[in-house]
Amino acid sequence: MWYIIFTVCTISALYGLWLLFKKAGKQGWEAIVPFYREYILTQLTNRPAWWVILLIVPIVNIFIFYGLYLDFLKSFGKRRFWETAVAVLFPFIYLPLWGRDPAVKYLGVSNTEEFRKKYPYKKTVTREWADAIIFATVAASLIRGFLIEAYMIPTGSMERRLLIGDFLFVSKLNYGPRIPMTPLAFPFAHHTMPITGGKAYSELIKIPYKRLPGFQEVKRNDVVVFNFPMEADAPYNRPIDKRENYIKRAVAISGDVVEMRNAVLYVNNEVGYDSDDVQHAYLIYTDGSGLNLERLIEKRFEYAKDPMTGVAIAEPYLLYVTSEEIEEVKKWTNVKQVLPYDNSGSAFPHDNNKKWDFHNFGPLAIPKKGDVVKLNAETLPIYSRLITVYEGNTLEQRNDGVYINGSKADTYTIKMNYYWMMGDNRDNSSDSREFGFVPEDHIVGKALFTWMSYDTDGTFLSKIRWNRIFKGIK
Repeated sequence: MWYIIFTVCTISALYGLWLLFKKAGKQGWEAIVPFYREYILTQLTNRPAWWVILLIVPIVNIFIFYGLYLDFLKSFGKRRFWETAVAVLFPFIYLPLWGRDPAVKYLGVSNTEEFRKKYPYKKTVTREWADAIIFATVAASLIRGFLIEAYMIPTGSMERRLLIGDFLFVSKLNYGPRIPMTPLAFPFAHHTMPITGGKAYSELIKIPYKRLPGFQEVKRNDVVVFNFPMEADAPYNRPIDKRENYIKRAVAISGDVVEMRNAVLYVNNEVGYDSDDVQHAYLIYTDGSGLNLERLIEKRFEYAKDPMTGVAIAEPYLLYVTSEEIEEVKKWTNVKQVLPYDNSGSAFPHDNNKKWDFHNFGPLAIPKKGDVVKLNAETLPIYSRLITVYEGNTLEQRNDGVYINGSKADTYTIKMNYYWMMGDNRDNSSDSREFGFVPEDHIVGKALFTWMSYDTDGTFLSKIRWNRIFKGIK
């Protein structure tokens, strides 16, 4: 239905532009030929012809087109705020109306001194401010939606590669920017209105998932920002692009086989992503004197705190540190014993028959578009959410078998690529071991570099981590 509406609106807008071109002394057909149309507009508006080349540059092309378009309408005397607004929002209505209105005449080339003297038009202060605010809002929204977006690290799940308080730039271009699926939204708000709370978006218009071409596919071990898949469920029930942003490492991509054995990650039966920065959890026992918390803060060692008081949990202390750092801790004179912490919580798909945990699970194949998977008692816990929530089907288990969309089926063909996301802080990360596969339509962008890093535990002079500014993310 939306495709039909879009087609009708496009034809109507082009028809109106055809009529206006004829009024300007041009051929009507010139209004419907992309790029050539803009070349003709540069002639009709006295803008440089080389602007047409900029139409191939993403984001910039939007400003070039609307600059020429609105300059062209000024040639018909359409310069008031409401006329500019409806020309942008409802061209399929107003362009045909103006094209057929005998009172609307072509007055000349708008972007000339002669035109400005002959048809003077002075904007009010209110109009000047409104134009500036609207332009800034549109420009920032386009850049944020299609080019690059700032993101802050709120938790320690990616320590030590990414620290709490790191501010990142996330590229939408690397994997290709998504077309907004929920376009009616309050500017600069993600899913919740600032100050007042409540939804910052409307689901009156929903656009199916589409992604513009990007520079690359998601590669194994990329640091990726994505929408949290579990917010499809109650109480949030949020649309895909309004779900909370998470950042993890894509340790396995579609087609890979992922596994963990005794807390060691394996991908395709080889040791997966590993680094000196990867953290694990350890229990620390002292001689009774306890650990010096100021020392932990000074060394930036992450430790478990009471969520109510913010104070370190009583002995044994739970530290999340690297292999090198735990060797240092072992040398402290009051430390008597160090033990690996066994985070044996249930792991995806949370099936009692498998009994997988965060340290031991798999092997598990990451679904790839076009894969055909069997449907039975063993595989349904793995694929049921994928089939229903992510790919929009109904699934029923009846006495005589499995039914998808009302038809009996013993196999299912995967419609999207999926990814396995994990934090570098392996024992303090909510990731795919908990919520499973991340669909490709949830991918937001690739983390590029930190542009600022703020340390809440630092002193007045060390709040800013200067050594992390403009540091690339690997």
